[in-house]
Amino acid sequence: MTAPDDAIQRPTAQQQRQLQEQARLQSEWSLRQEKLGVLRQALAIETDASQQFRLQQQIKTEETALAALDAQLTALEPEALTIGTPQNLPYSGVIAFVGREAELAQIHQQLQQRVRPAAKRTTVAISALSGMGGIGKTELALQYARQHCREGDYPGGLCWVRAREDVGTQIISFVRSCLELVPPDDLELVEKVRWCWGRWREGAALLIFDDVQQYDDIALFLPPQDAGFKVLLTTRSHFGSPVQDIQLDVLSEAKALELLQTLVDRDRPDLRGFQNLGGLDTAKRLCEWLGYLPLGVELVGRYLARKPDLSLAALWQRLQDKRLDAIAFKQAEPGMTASLGVAAAFELSWQALDASAQQVAAVLSLFALVEIPWTMVEQCLPAFDAEELEELRDRQLLGTHLLKRVDQGMYQLHQLLREFFAAKRSHRADESALQQTFYQVVIAEAERVQEKPERSFIQESTVMIAHLQAAIDRLTRPEQALNLATCLHWMARLHYEQGRYGEAEPLYVRSLSIREQQWGQGHLDVASSLNDLAESYWSQGRYEEAEPLYLQSLKIRQRQLGNDYPEVAQSLNNLANLYILQGRYGEAEPLHLRSLEIRQKHLGQEHPDVAISLNNLANLYHSQGRYGEAEPLYLRSLEMRQRQLSQEHPDVAVSLNNLANLYILQGRYGEAEPLHLRSLEIRQKHLGQEHPDVAISLNNLANLYHSQGRYGEAEPLYLRSLEMRQRQLSQEHPDVAVSLNNLANLYILQGRYGEAEPLHLRSLEIRQKHLGQEHPEVAVSLSNLARLYRSQARYSDAEPLFLQSLSILQKQLFTEHPLAARVLSHLAHLYDLQGRYREAESLYLQSLSILSARLEEAHFWRQEASKNFRALLQKSIQEQRSDELSDDPMTQGVLRELEEGGGV
Repeated sequence: MTAPDDAIQRPTAQQQRQLQEQARLQSEWSLRQEKLGVLRQALAIETDASQQFRLQQQIKTEETALAALDAQLTALEPEALTIGTPQNLPYSGVIAFVGREAELAQIHQQLQQRVRPAAKRTTVAISALSGMGGIGKTELALQYARQHCREGDYPGGLCWVRAREDVGTQIISFVRSCLELVPPDDLELVEKVRWCWGRWREGAALLIFDDVQQYDDIALFLPPQDAGFKVLLTTRSHFGSPVQDIQLDVLSEAKALELLQTLVDRDRPDLRGFQNLGGLDTAKRLCEWLGYLPLGVELVGRYLARKPDLSLAALWQRLQDKRLDAIAFKQAEPGMTASLGVAAAFELSWQALDASAQQVAAVLSLFALVEIPWTMVEQCLPAFDAEELEELRDRQLLGTHLLKRVDQGMYQLHQLLREFFAAKRSHRADESALQQTFYQVVIAEAERVQEKPERSFIQESTVMIAHLQAAIDRLTRPEQALNLATCLHWMARLHYEQGRYGEAEPLYVRSLSIREQQWGQGHLDVASSLNDLAESYWSQGRYEEAEPLYLQSLKIRQRQLGNDYPEVAQSLNNLANLYILQGRYGEAEPLHLRSLEIRQKHLGQEHPDVAISLNNLANLYHSQGRYGEAEPLYLRSLEMRQRQLSQEHPDVAVSLNNLANLYILQGRYGEAEPLHLRSLEIRQKHLGQEHPDVAISLNNLANLYHSQGRYGEAEPLYLRSLEMRQRQLSQEHPDVAVSLNNLANLYILQGRYGEAEPLHLRSLEIRQKHLGQEHPEVAVSLSNLARLYRSQARYSDAEPLFLQSLSILQKQLFTEHPLAARVLSHLAHLYDLQGRYREAESLYLQSLSILSARLEEAHFWRQEASKNFRALLQKSIQEQRSDELSDDPMTQGVLRELEEGGGV
């Protein structure tokens, strides 16, 4: 029964004497607990059998003394446990118990499930608190037992048993001292325990078996199935039926911080709220490095509390310098429930592993603190049979909570266990061999993820980047420089494929520098680095920086391999792509044709690189308005990619996107939409929501809706694409200019001229700066700005822009390109609005001749030009000015049709 609050606030003389006695006993308990921790650490590393026996006897002596002190301390607690309840619960020296409220409730709920549905009779309920060393199993069990003892839930008694010691003897000892029962001396130990179960005190009883290694160690001493006992185990293992498992995880960040703060608050008021001497950010970083492990947080917190001159930042540095060898981790502080430091707690689990499992643990420590694909572990240990390796994992690592399964085929180590296993690995004779194999596996897996991811590319590549970084961190010796360059190269490649071009660039630069130092300027690996760095510049819109690198890479490859080799084809292909973006179509075509020829010759007609060349050659024809030549190439590339890669591969999304864009230009909107939607779906799934390729898909889908007059659907997609490009690329990237241009065009159609003009001006500025004054996209911006001015009746501002745009297109593309034809149509409409009918007619005729030859009849550009031409002729009839027009057969035929039909 708990004392009233006012009695606690004003202790009696008797209570004062009890408090003094409690302080004396607690001091003695702390000293003995500290000594016990030292003895246990010594036993963990002792190899001599006689010395082990001596240490074991000393440990038993100290544990017996501590048990007696526990009983005395419990009896003297101000918040006394329920009077008359037999119990031998250990003393808890915990300062703060946080973060386990849900688990406390779960324990009680499980232990109260007494009825077996089939037999309808009460049975013994067994629950197990399981988890890695240091997770707080013992403290949680103790807190549960003490709480429910105070609440009177177990009037039959609470018996605490240390499962690593003689279980039966401890139960008999409890019965004699707490229940005042004396089993017959002529019975065997197991029979004595059974005799006790039959004569146990009335009411629910709780037995706690702490630190059970094997279920068989306690099985013979469990109460019978029809008794009203509750059994709670703490263990690092996983037991099946009849045990109900409660797996403990680490604390949340908030609870870890709360625990740390509580531990230092009493002795370090200067750290209250972590606002001084380091700050909250350092505290968070500290808890994260500890992996939110309760034992780690408590050890560090107590250490910090007794060091008044130590700042959080200085503590952080000590931990980083000494890792698990830091004094803060060495041993438990006096007053802690835990008797071992972190390393000693882990050592107990390590010693339980056989040699093969220890080798697996050593390999696991090579990986980063992210998900570990089990297939990579198998590759790192090729001498192991896959099924045997799986058994080692499941029984010895997962079964003892040294490893955690986080997803299908994916596993993860705790931060501090990784540190511990790494320390063990450093003493192995095969450490260098393990590291070399790990490096080879990581490189091979990075290449696989980049070429053919099995799940989501963004997820797999993010994991691989972390493991590559783990390899890089260990490649510190001069003789490992080339391996380091390869890791840096692949990390850059994965960053690039994720669309993180700015992060890829410095990695490429560093890899290139190492390779040039090691190999010289003319090595093929140097050519590869130059090519990939150029690609990074290309993707960032830095075309002038990319070209010399592409040319240098091509030159090295041609010199080392000759002119007829797949690597040369790659350089030709990439250089051609750059020329397309620069509007240098005449230079691009022979390069693409040559690249395709080499690839078909050396790789075969069905190789994925051939599909790349077909797609890129189609892009060139698309850009030139040669739609009839582009479509079959797009279709062939798409079919190959779907067959050779998968229906969900990002390269398939590229083909779908490009084919859809072609269909939009041909006015085949119904065919384009499902392709764009499918492309967007694949990209979002495999590349993530924020990848630049997703921005491309959003922009192009908006273009389709724009072309169909679905302005309300187009605008949010344009805005989302623009926002992503500005954030992921830069404010000056040519793709940003595309988004600004398209959004402005939409605003023009909606009559939102004031919003459109600054967007068009900014788009034009970016394109002129990055693409040059004569680029076709500059011509597009000039034409679109002119259209805006025409819509505002600013005819004198519009005409020179249309003429400049037309000049660029006819010069850079060819006279009969659809883009040039559209500008002719726009200029004709300007002349129409100015009443310059004869000039307008001439331009309309030129435009319609090109558009009719190049585009489908349903294409928006062709329909728009035809509609405006007929409107011009209708006005000329109404204004009696048709005699000003030419004798062109098309003009005269439409005039007759209009005059006979009476209108447009």
